[in-house]
Amino acid sequence: MKPGIMLIVVLLPILGGGLLPLLPFRSRRQLTVYTECVVLLNSLLTVAMLLYRPGEAFVLFRYTGNLSLSFRLDGLGSVFTAILALLWPLATLYAFEYMEGERHERIFFMFYTITFGVTLGIALAEDIVTMYCFYEMLTLVTLPLIMHTLTREAVLASRTYLYYALGGAAFAFMGMIFILTYGTTPNFVPGGVLDPARVGEKGDLLLLAYVMCFLGFSVKAAMWPFSAWLPKAGVAPTPVTALLHAVAVVKAGAFTLMRVTYYSFGTGFLRGTWAQTLLFVPVIFTIVYGCSRALKETHIKRRMAWSTVSNLSYILFGVVLMTPLGLVGALSHMIFHAVMKICSFFCAGAVIHQTGREYIYQLDGFGRKMPKVFLCFTVSALALMGVPGLCGFVSKWNLAKAAFEQGSPLALGGAAALLVSALLTAIYMLTIVIRAFFPGRDFDYGTLKGIRDPGWRMLLPLTLFVVAMFIFGLFSGPVVEALEAIAAPMP
Repeated sequence: MKPGIMLIVVLLPILGGGLLPLLPFRSRRQLTVYTECVVLLNSLLTVAMLLYRPGEAFVLFRYTGNLSLSFRLDGLGSVFTAILALLWPLATLYAFEYMEGERHERIFFMFYTITFGVTLGIALAEDIVTMYCFYEMLTLVTLPLIMHTLTREAVLASRTYLYYALGGAAFAFMGMIFILTYGTTPNFVPGGVLDPARVGEKGDLLLLAYVMCFLGFSVKAAMWPFSAWLPKAGVAPTPVTALLHAVAVVKAGAFTLMRVTYYSFGTGFLRGTWAQTLLFVPVIFTIVYGCSRALKETHIKRRMAWSTVSNLSYILFGVVLMTPLGLVGALSHMIFHAVMKICSFFCAGAVIHQTGREYIYQLDGFGRKMPKVFLCFTVSALALMGVPGLCGFVSKWNLAKAAFEQGSPLALGGAAALLVSALLTAIYMLTIVIRAFFPGRDFDYGTLKGIRDPGWRMLLPLTLFVVAMFIFGLFSGPVVEALEAIAAPMP
């Protein structure tokens, strides 16, 4: 397949989404059909690109010297690209029913569709300059989605998101400058690109640059102390928060950290240094901190948001292990968490859409009135806990195995944090399930009159996510083998 396909899959949703406010749709149905066709066509082209991978890079234009805006599909990029291509059409279908009756739908679906292309730009970036450009664009196109309702809460949440994102981007930019100065190429190369002759005695300076870069990109991955923006972003419509928390923004943060650690600075340079030791601390702390905050939270979407904060640091833990097996664990949790968390968020959104109730203490007895939604939620809860037979167990097992292989005290401390997190996850997720299905012997179901499961556009994505959780949990071998092949070239 020709390299130009990479430019097409990036531009198609950007241009297709940009046309939404301009096209003369006569009905909402025409709007939704057009939007789904653009997204689905792009996903099909993306899957074809993954199956018939272009062998060369596509250079859109050159800035100066060896700096360019260019795309290349490699193993790591294929993982993120596949997540986006498979989940975005289902998320869009869900959004059609959720947003029915909402104002400014054209603007909403315009930015929703454009975000697809921008995130693919991050996944397909050949070099750190291209990745950084699309990373910044992602902030700009998701900001209107967070503030879509234009309530005071939404405006404040979008302001917080912008402050955090711009601050993180500034730190990441500093790290990028050091890569361009001391690296042999701006391109991503397994094992890193630092030139020992240029580094010389400036090793500590480069390590400081890596720490700054890691902290900068970790803002979108919601690592403590940069995690406050994520729960606040829950004021956005659920299709937005699901993309923020499960697919696009937070996974972009984790993906960029994999790039700069394994493909720019290089684990051979970083492993065993004070920089690795330093970054272990906030990552391990965030694993437990996110779960603890989720346990205290009574708002269902904010509880899911704090759960995301914790689970994202599972991925970052695999990154800072700086071993091939650590990368396998990070990638497997990036894939499986996307499925688990988008399912749980969509279940929460279905409840809010159908009933207007947003707090956990309001969910007593909902399991009987909305059995399909809460059955899907229960499966996602069990998967997030790491119950064997579901995909969450596989990724947690890979991370724990990587920690014991690495063997340092901090790595073993991270493995212990995973166990603590699993216990806390069981408490804060099963609390919701028990309330829904077992409200008490004297509960009056008459107070839930009129509550029922949503329509097929919401239920179909939920069902497919549940099936995926079982398939990945029971037949994860091919996926893990593919990830091991991606991680194999790492030193």
